[in-house]
Amino acid sequence: MQSTAISFSPSISLPKKPHKPYGSASLCRFNPLSSRPPLRFGSLNGSAARKINPIRCSAESSSSKLNRDGWISVPPPASERESDGVEVRATSVPESAGEAPNSKPLMDTLVLGSLFGFWYLFNIYFNIYNKQVLKAFHYPVTVTLVQFAVGSVLVILMWTLNLYKRPKISGAQLAAILPLAVVHTLGNLFTNMSLGKVAVSFTHTIKAMEPFFSVVLSAMFLGEFPTIWVLSSLLPIVGGVGLASMTEASFNWAGFWSAMASNLTNQSRNVLSKKFMVRKEDSLDNITLFSIITIMSFFLLAPYAFFAEGVKFTPGYLEAAGLNVNQVYTRSLIAALCFHAYQQVSYMILQRVSPVTHSVGNCVKRVVVIVTSVLFFRTPVSPINALGTGVALAGVFLYSRVKRIKPKAKTE
Repeated sequence: MQSTAISFSPSISLPKKPHKPYGSASLCRFNPLSSRPPLRFGSLNGSAARKINPIRCSAESSSSKLNRDGWISVPPPASERESDGVEVRATSVPESAGEAPNSKPLMDTLVLGSLFGFWYLFNIYFNIYNKQVLKAFHYPVTVTLVQFAVGSVLVILMWTLNLYKRPKISGAQLAAILPLAVVHTLGNLFTNMSLGKVAVSFTHTIKAMEPFFSVVLSAMFLGEFPTIWVLSSLLPIVGGVGLASMTEASFNWAGFWSAMASNLTNQSRNVLSKKFMVRKEDSLDNITLFSIITIMSFFLLAPYAFFAEGVKFTPGYLEAAGLNVNQVYTRSLIAALCFHAYQQVSYMILQRVSPVTHSVGNCVKRVVVIVTSVLFFRTPVSPINALGTGVALAGVFLYSRVKRIKPKAKTE
């Protein structure tokens, strides 16, 4: 409840009395309660009473004529702060007022920690179930299309049930989003192609080179040239990925180049989002933008999937291929739900923290995914391979820290 302040100044007529000299000016004092203690106002709840300063008036001559401003309250001593006239304050303090400053930061921390936990958990389950599907069903384009289809259904339900505000998109905005949808589609397609060819841990080790592509593309298309610190952090990333690649048991060129193409397209999406969505009236929040891109990616990929791989996800085809239909469908659905969920949670986290903090969290997430996939699939890892992966991830962490170091302004 807000404090209520009531202020008023009394207008009192004084009888004419001779003034006593006070310095060079003639002053009069009005103290009708001089024989009693000073009048005090107290609140109803027994709080400390407040003393009212004596009211003094000044006259231009020895007569009782008041100045044009009427009554003037003499300033109080420096040790007390009093306002002019009489001031009454009625204040009501809610019982929970003292708890708000402490409970709110604690609640925000718990919510943020939960979001990070769900982000990592959904990502782990996505990689595990997605890898299981791709090992049995060797059609990455169809698997990617299924993931976009499930995501599109979730978006439509979210808008229909008013769980999130349905946006009003203009033709100009759709034209600006289209390049983002294209590279988003290619990025996820290349990731699934890589996961179908090599181990999950190796795919994510190669995807640790995303900062390298981000720096190169930003310099080419945005004119943002890196600092010496950023360039230094790229060396262990490139060196670590190269060292891990030479000793990877599941290495093959198809899986390697697919992961590299995924890095290129994903970082192109980030650069294009800065380049095309620059006007304030065209900007959308991250969750809405991701939702629109998901639906557009489904329609972009569907014709190519039918042309390149045909209709292979039917129960009849799966049974003919000797696969367990229920198992393939269940794992594909879980992978698609986790894919869409971790993307949504990632954007929710990005709205709460700085890009640097989000980048550090993404680096930690990649470490968690690599470790859990190695343990779950029992992927053979040599000491040199582990060293290369560790060096690359350490470079990514260093990059996320030095990214915020701004170059010094040039002075003429």
